[in-house]
Amino acid sequence: MVNPSAGVSAPLPHFEIVTERLERLRDARLYLVCDDQPDDFLHAVLGAGADLVQLRMKGAPDDAILTAAGRFAAIAAEHDALFILNDRPDLVDPAGADGVHVGQDDASVAEARAAVGSDRIVGLSTHSREQVDAAGGAGVDYFAVGPVHETPTKPGRPAVGLELVRYAAAHATVPFFAIGGIDTTNVGEVAGAGATRIVVVRALTTAVDPENAARALRSEITSRGVRLGSAQ
Repeated sequence: MVNPSAGVSAPLPHFEIVTERLERLRDARLYLVCDDQPDDFLHAVLGAGADLVQLRMKGAPDDAILTAAGRFAAIAAEHDALFILNDRPDLVDPAGADGVHVGQDDASVAEARAAVGSDRIVGLSTHSREQVDAAGGAGVDYFAVGPVHETPTKPGRPAVGLELVRYAAAHATVPFFAIGGIDTTNVGEVAGAGATRIVVVRALTTAVDPENAARALRSEITSRGVRLGSAQ
């Protein structure tokens, strides 16, 4: 008798899916946040070392988000990168995303977790010591600290500077990423403040050579992280 399941890979048990995603998150160093981008751009930056990519399409119709998400998910998987959806926990499953990122004014962490389940990643933006402290007990898998520098991607949000990065490095109980105006000219000082992971937007989306920019950013933050011991 022929075994009908012969040659078919069994799905990973739930705990293995969770562990695999969290291990990749723990090892991540370079996180890209962007709106819909061409395939060649995504292949270039993910191939050069971006570990996560977040699709951020504020205010876009659901069908437009899901169309873009299908491409992002496929390309991220090809490069063994994590794919995160911004601010839409309700679309994570149909988008095929590995998780969701929410801000302080978006869905709560509890609501996001309820929507995406325990096997997907939930990330949170933080802008103060109090929010950094709260993130550890909120059930997030990672949080972002910033904006370190003022940035047009967050109009009206004052820069927090390097001091909050230092605070997060000393107190974080889950992985954290520094975010906000970080590029090849200042990534060294951000890493020097204790960040072993960074989020970038314009440093890659407006770069003349996104592939080389991604490679340079990852090299700098990784080498600094090794010297710092990559404690978080």
